[in-house]
Amino acid sequence: MNKNIIAKSALIDENVIIGKNVKIGENTVIRAGSIIGDNVDISDGTYIDFNVIIRDNVTIGINSFIGARAILGEYLADFTVKREIAPHMLSIGDNSVIRSDTIIYGDSIIGDYFQTGHRVTIRENSQIGSHVRIGTLSDIQGHCEIGNYVNMHSNVHIGHKSTIKDYVWIFPYVVLTNDPNPPSENLFGVTVEEFAVIATGTVILPGMVIGKESLVGAGAVVTRNVLPERVVVGNPAKDIGSTDRIRDKETGKQVYPWKYSFDRGMPWEGIGYETWKEMDEEGKHSILG
Repeated sequence: MNKNIIAKSALIDENVIIGKNVKIGENTVIRAGSIIGDNVDISDGTYIDFNVIIRDNVTIGINSFIGARAILGEYLADFTVKREIAPHMLSIGDNSVIRSDTIIYGDSIIGDYFQTGHRVTIRENSQIGSHVRIGTLSDIQGHCEIGNYVNMHSNVHIGHKSTIKDYVWIFPYVVLTNDPNPPSENLFGVTVEEFAVIATGTVILPGMVIGKESLVGAGAVVTRNVLPERVVVGNPAKDIGSTDRIRDKETGKQVYPWKYSFDRGMPWEGIGYETWKEMDEEGKHSILG
C-alpha cells in the first residue's frame, strides 16, 4: 500500500517520479527529472536539484541541499548480481550540502553539516561524523570510519577499512592504501589519530598509524608509524623533529598544535581552544559545537 505523506508546502516539479511510503517535509523543493524511491524520508526545507536519484531506504535531514545528478543510496554489489533491491539504508544528517554528481552508496550513516564537493564517491558501510567536508573528486572506499570535523580537500583517496578520527586535515592528492601485497584479500586500513595533518601528495602504506597532532609533510611516503606530535617528511618518510619547533615564516610564532592558532569552522571559533575545552569539560556543550 502506498502511504506517501507529502507536505502541502512542498514544491515538486512535473516529471518527478515518487515511489511508495515516501515522506516529504514542509517547504521541500524537488526539481524536474528526479526519481525518489520507496521508503524515503526527506525532511523539511530540503532542496533537491534536477535529475537527482534517491534510491530506496534513504533518510535526509532538515535544510539539506542535494545537487544535480547526485545519486543517494546507490546499489551495492548484490543488486548487480541478483537484480533484487535489498534493504540497504542510508542516513544523511541535517544541514548537509551534497554537490552535483556525488554518489553515496547504501549501508552508511552520515552526521549533520556534512559537505561534499562535486563528483565525490562514498562507498557502502561508511560511518561519518558531523561537520565533515570531503572535496571534489575524492573517493571513500567504504568500510571506513570518519570522525567529526574532518576536512579533506580534492582528489583524496581513502582506502577500504581506514579510520580517521576527529579534527583531522587531509590535503589534495593524498592516498591512504590498504593492501600490503597487491593484489590480495588481506587488507589493513590506515588509522589517523586526532588533530593530525597530512599534507599534499602523501602516500600512506597499509596499516600505518598517524599519531595524534602529528604532521606528514607534502609528498611523503609513509612506511612506518608516525609518533604523536612529530613531523615526518620524504620518501621514505623520516622523523625530523617535534611539531612545536615549526614557526610561521612571517610572524615567527609557533604554529603547532594548530588548534591554538586556527579556529575557522571549528567549535572553538571565536573563543579559543582552551576556553572551549573548559566549557566542554563542564558539560556546557558537546564535541559537535
